Amino acid sequence: MRAAQYVRMSTEHQKYSTENQSEALHQYAARRGIEIVRTYADEGKSGLRLDGRDALKQLIEDVQSGRADFGTILVYDVSRWGRFQDADESAYYEYICKRSGISVQYCAEQFENDGSPVSTIVKGVKRAMAGEYSRELSVKVFTGQCRLIELGFRQGGPAGYGLRRSLIDQAGTAKGELTRGEHKSIQTDRVVLVPGPTEEVETVRWIYRLFVENGIPEREIANLLNGRGLTTDLGRPWTRGTVHQVLINEKYIGNNVWNRGSFKLKKKRVRNSPDMWVRAERAFASIVDRSSFEAAQAIIRQRSFKFSNEEMLAALRQVLQERGYLSGLIIDEAEHLPSSSAYQGRFGSLLRAYELVGFKPDRDYRYIEINRALRRMHPQIVTSTIAGIEKVGGHVAQDSATDLLTINDEFTASLVVVRCQTTPAGSLRWHIRFDVGLWPSITVAVRMDRPNRQPLDYYFLPRIDMAAPRLRLAENNGVSLDAYRYESLEDLFDLAARTELLEVA
Repeated sequence: MRAAQYVRMSTEHQKYSTENQSEALHQYAARRGIEIVRTYADEGKSGLRLDGRDALKQLIEDVQSGRADFGTILVYDVSRWGRFQDADESAYYEYICKRSGISVQYCAEQFENDGSPVSTIVKGVKRAMAGEYSRELSVKVFTGQCRLIELGFRQGGPAGYGLRRSLIDQAGTAKGELTRGEHKSIQTDRVVLVPGPTEEVETVRWIYRLFVENGIPEREIANLLNGRGLTTDLGRPWTRGTVHQVLINEKYIGNNVWNRGSFKLKKKRVRNSPDMWVRAERAFASIVDRSSFEAAQAIIRQRSFKFSNEEMLAALRQVLQERGYLSGLIIDEAEHLPSSSAYQGRFGSLLRAYELVGFKPDRDYRYIEINRALRRMHPQIVTSTIAGIEKVGGHVAQDSATDLLTINDEFTASLVVVRCQTTPAGSLRWHIRFDVGLWPSITVAVRMDRPNRQPLDYYFLPRIDMAAPRLRLAENNGVSLDAYRYESLEDLFDLAARTELLEVA
């Protein structure tokens, strides 16, 4: 039989190098009398989605077009085919091959991919495990990055005009400046921001003086900078938007701010609300004094106060008609228009402002609004839970920082509100993330209904039975999980109820 081999490596362990995979596939083929005639290789490519995996795309295209001159495809294991977050997507690409009469063989797995019930079940589990590996790794990486931000270390991105990235070792000793495009190569090294060249630092301070003391707007400052022959850190002419970014970025007063935007698990890039940002105050040496920075923010906020809601929306609607599209950058670049942060503060979010002027972004950001509503709901649920426990005679101590509940000095509980998500096929899913830093005795997962307006039911998940940091629930989960399901919180209150004993032996 003639075969093609597909190999993929991201940045994982050396055992998954394309050379090692290919060697194992050739040994597998030799034992079974298979001739490998084609190689499709994706090197340094994530398996989370198809985008960027040109070799797999080409393989699928060759199969669908009938150009494939082989009868089977050899893959090292299920994870090399992909770590798709939706196991059905992984199955879909394999089905395309099967539909064209070309089988897929996973050579390092302990099952034969022959379509039998056992192989189907095992393969489904393997696909879910491959996706779960990436989700768990994402949680660990995000937690580690948050910790590094709080310690004052820079996490990715250019330094910006007037600043530079400096490499330090684990003892805090400076090792040198990183130029644009350079990265640290030793795991224990860290990156911090330091003041850049003197002329750039003075230019940043000059921008603040012109804006705060002289009342010169961003557009005129940009013109003055361009007239002096100065360019941005990217070597481009100054614009209203780039000057505005200098005036609002907290790194110039030494604050380390991260997670303004997210691109987790190669999903859609989103702009996070300020309450999701991770911040460390005074992490770096400042090049602008705090009073000048705060004065600049006050001026920017004040500019929007002179506009009524109707006037702000009319101006935004005019920009939409002229540009045909809206974004935070377009708003910041527009002359005589309040900043994007002003719209966010006035209307609650940019998405709400977009909705009011009739603009619908290409991406669906509704989940941001849903998450915001659920965060507002969480304190209410915690308060009602405490009241219910105290009503039956229990005692609750609440940690103000983490909302962890210590009940009767006997066990701890944490309440999480879980958003309902709808898959492309119309099924409902709930993704629960446990707080591994707290690991309460019981995690009370409040499952929301389909529109995410009311609690649907409650899962009381004991720590002793929950080993993974994440759990995905479907509408029906079998007795192993649905045994923890309850219609209300009354059963939690019963756990905390006190009973008086008439006589103690």
